[in-house]
Amino acid sequence: MPATPAPQAPSRSRWLALGVLATGMLMTILDGSIVTVAMPAIQSDLGFTPVGLSWVVNAYLIAFGSLLLLAGRLGDLIGRKRMFLAGTGVFTAASLLAGAATSPAVLIAARFLQGVGSATASAVSLGILVTLFSEPRERAKAIAVFSFTGAAGASIGQVLGGVLTDALTWNWIFFINLPIGVATLLVALSALPGDRGLGLKAGADAVGALLVTTGLMLGIYAVVRIEEYGAGSARTLGLGGLALALLAGFVVRQATARNPLMPLRIFRSRSVSGANLVQMLMVAALFSFQILVALYLQKVLGYGAAETGLAMLPAAAVIGAVSLGLSARLNARFGERNVLLTGLVLLVGVLGLLTRVPVNASYVTDLLPVMLLAAGFGLALPALTSLGMSGAKEEDAGLASGLFNTTQQIGMALGIAVLSTLAASRTESLTAAGRPAPEALTGGYHLAFAVGAGLLLAALAVAFTMLRRPEPRVSQTPTSTTAIPATTRAVSGSSRTSAPSVTETTGSR
Repeated sequence: MPATPAPQAPSRSRWLALGVLATGMLMTILDGSIVTVAMPAIQSDLGFTPVGLSWVVNAYLIAFGSLLLLAGRLGDLIGRKRMFLAGTGVFTAASLLAGAATSPAVLIAARFLQGVGSATASAVSLGILVTLFSEPRERAKAIAVFSFTGAAGASIGQVLGGVLTDALTWNWIFFINLPIGVATLLVALSALPGDRGLGLKAGADAVGALLVTTGLMLGIYAVVRIEEYGAGSARTLGLGGLALALLAGFVVRQATARNPLMPLRIFRSRSVSGANLVQMLMVAALFSFQILVALYLQKVLGYGAAETGLAMLPAAAVIGAVSLGLSARLNARFGERNVLLTGLVLLVGVLGLLTRVPVNASYVTDLLPVMLLAAGFGLALPALTSLGMSGAKEEDAGLASGLFNTTQQIGMALGIAVLSTLAASRTESLTAAGRPAPEALTGGYHLAFAVGAGLLLAALAVAFTMLRRPEPRVSQTPTSTTAIPATTRAVSGSSRTSAPSVTETTGSR
């Protein structure tokens, strides 16, 4: 039976609901970046070993990345509002536990629970958003706000992490989530629309849930440990092979199950499939910008934690200006595909410039142009989000949202594993050849930036080929399974509708 649609909320209530969803996203992204700045203080205070310290990040990534798809589908089945509230509650409680941790084991367990809560809440956020905003122009603005929140959260986290760690203690990078989480829960109770969901019988595939969650967990675990064990080690290859076998079994199960957890029809939309692949490549490449540039500023140029965050603020500023002020209008005027291609070209320029950054760089001449070109992210992400959520029926909105977030996390894990490993390997070889430490580090970062630029070129090729032709329109009916009209675009003074007339959240046909 189709999901019971939530009644259309008044305009003011819908924008308040968007504020709740954006705050939840900000809290999730903020938590991911704020921790990286405080890692040295955490290691010193709790006595982490170098290998053990990586689990402060890995425990969160494994839980978050492996549960997004399942959480998204559960939102369709039992109600997306319930999932958002439950996830925010778990994340807030886990933040309290993390801030009060007095041993490595407690902190790692708390970080895993934070990942569970983040996955549960964020997996359904886009699904709620696209059902709230069915009018094309409003939805484009809402997606731009939501996308900017995620993009800005990383830069804000680096600044806030440095300030809190220096002024107070590392514990406060977790305690800061408490008032935000409680306020989000209180407002969400009344602001978010209620929905009953399809019911568990519509997709209660326990075997499929076990296969996909275990497969993703093992796969992400194998990827994040590549730097320690090596890509060609028996451990990495064995775990990776087992993860692929489990995921292949999940796909077979979904093709034959009576009530699949993930109906494979979601991949029939070329926009959805292409957008998710582009996102995986783009996020993997931009790890080198978000993380390696910060490391370059600190380890090569000698910036402090707060100074590093401030140095990267211009990037957040231009991303915000473009995504909030221009992206919705550009998508309507030129179409999401063309805006996405333009954004990717700018991002290729970002990493291209970074391959030539010198050891004794001047911020104004060598780094500020890079930060300004990051405006490409403000173009690419809203357009990509619209494409990734297009082609879906309302009852699959949570699934498409979970899928889009899952490919993002897989891309992040791949970026961390591949680019950081390449940078470390190149640095070691240059050090062995007698190069000074700053020069060796810079050489390692140059290699990672070059590979990242290659990944962006691959994303550009995928976007150009897979998204090149419009898909057939889906007729609109008054039922809850109705496809939501696509974004209206002005073309040569007239308007037309973009390819799939569907909910920009799910990608199923």
